[in-house]
Amino acid sequence: MNLELSDEQRLLKDTVDRLLSQHSLADVPLSKRSWTWRRELWNQFAEMGLLGLPFDAEFGGMVGSPFETMLVMESMGRNLAVEPFLSTVLVSGGLIAHSQDRVLMDRLLPKIAEGKLMVSFAHAEPFARYDLSSVEAIAQKTSAGWRLTGSKRYVFHGQDAQSWLVSARIENVQGEIGIFLVDPAESGIKTKDYTSQDDRAVIDIRFDGVVAEARLDCRGCALPLIERIADEAAAALCADAVGAMSAAHEITVNYLKTRQQFGVAIGTFQALQHRAVEMLIAIEQARSMAIFAAFSVQQRDPKMRANGVSAAKAVVNKSARFVGQHSIQLHGGIGMTEDYCIGRYFKRLTLFEFLWGDSDYHLGRLSEAGGLNESERDPELFADDLNLLSLPD
Repeated sequence: MNLELSDEQRLLKDTVDRLLSQHSLADVPLSKRSWTWRRELWNQFAEMGLLGLPFDAEFGGMVGSPFETMLVMESMGRNLAVEPFLSTVLVSGGLIAHSQDRVLMDRLLPKIAEGKLMVSFAHAEPFARYDLSSVEAIAQKTSAGWRLTGSKRYVFHGQDAQSWLVSARIENVQGEIGIFLVDPAESGIKTKDYTSQDDRAVIDIRFDGVVAEARLDCRGCALPLIERIADEAAAALCADAVGAMSAAHEITVNYLKTRQQFGVAIGTFQALQHRAVEMLIAIEQARSMAIFAAFSVQQRDPKMRANGVSAAKAVVNKSARFVGQHSIQLHGGIGMTEDYCIGRYFKRLTLFEFLWGDSDYHLGRLSEAGGLNESERDPELFADDLNLLSLPD
């Protein structure tokens, strides 16, 4: 299998890396840092075509594959970008595009690609954990349209979105879940704003008979569509984590080269050299699995897609924890300070582990499916089993 970048992919990577490095938040003091997305940078994303990366050309898109998405997300993780690329373009835009609802596709996708519309997906609920089918919000059909009642949690960038996509169970229809377009300005909505562990803006939402603008036409229950988007989001986050891990490792190695102890750089101590190498090995394992996840989300078979993503997320989760914790440890006391950048990478990597499924969830899902089938593996990339997770503690 040839994993070399094409000329177009290399140009995309170089362009995105250069842009985001100029706007990196890694070295910005907390006193001068804003955790809200930056309109200037968002407009530059739109001009480059990044906001239409996964969409068809007729909607202003670039028809990019998950592999191009991986390149963009890796750069975002490396530079601690907080722009809502995942929530608006990949998750919300992906839901609309995969639904094949021509009305909403024509109405919303071009605006997303142009940077004129932000959309957030509200699906998680207080007691659902990672069970995507656990939806207690109710959608009631009335003469005035659909009315939504229920609660949603962990809606990233929800306070800045002009529209929300909200999942709800159809009243009096056994087992059917729908997705509804909601205007945040509608009456009957209560929100609670807070920040995530890595200080990104999040809201919880309460709906009390809120009128929805439209129902996304999923040709039946929306659960398979939600499961597909969850896998795509998890795969994209794997690339984000690889970028953050790579940056954390580089910062740590540079620190080992400059920090003096007993008159010499601590990077000359063999035990610390070994630990830095173990971190690099973990990153390379995670990178291989992020590539596998990008290929897996293109599988037509939902089981093969889910198995591949779960295997990747489990490996990258473990690598992210290992690299994040040892980046802090090798920095000593300075790693615990708020103003030093390594702590910000640690927070991002720690949160990543719990987004769109933690290790227990993905290993459990993979176990229930009987593991990866031989036909689903690339022997050049993967060990015989998930024992490649056995990083040093």
